[in-house]
Amino acid sequence: MSSESSASNGHAKEAALYEQQLSKIGEVRAALGQLSGKSALYCSDGSIARYLIARNWDVRKATKMLMKTLKWRSEYKPDEIRWDEISGEAMTGKIYRSDYFDKSGRSILVMRPGCQNTKKSKGQIRYLVYCMENAILNLPAGQDQMVWLIDFAGFSLPNVSLLVTKLTADVLQGHYPERLGVAILYNAPKFFESFWKV
Repeated sequence: MSSESSASNGHAKEAALYEQQLSKIGEVRAALGQLSGKSALYCSDGSIARYLIARNWDVRKATKMLMKTLKWRSEYKPDEIRWDEISGEAMTGKIYRSDYFDKSGRSILVMRPGCQNTKKSKGQIRYLVYCMENAILNLPAGQDQMVWLIDFAGFSLPNVSLLVTKLTADVLQGHYPERLGVAILYNAPKFFESFWKV
């Protein structure tokens, strides 16, 4: 087979895959029904595609996940969190969006768990959501993912709240699917080595 016909065949497969993906996006859109306001704005093709990717292109599962997010966004109102509400959480710089981008143009969200300065899980999660929303707003056009640089300097086990860890995982996995391009762990404690070996 010539390289020209091989390339042509590859393009045909890619086009067919793209058409299948667009069809699935349309199926999710139809399952969601008529949306208005912020929900309609949130449900761009790119957003729906992220939910489909997170659920292995299963329309039913992606629709269910997206509906939960739309409900969460209407109740939690992440786009309405203001600086004066979460500024106390930000004092130590435990999470912030860097002014720099990686080589792929992704926003970099710096997380420093060793700088934990509060005990209230509600405030910590609202601050995390505020930072996520800010990082997303600052993504360049065509870029959906970000980099998390997690610097464990000064970290110790008392910094860990199991409740906050669970809430963080729930929010990030349930409402920000496919937003993580890469996570970099810096100064990671020794006990992380056992997780890497598994």
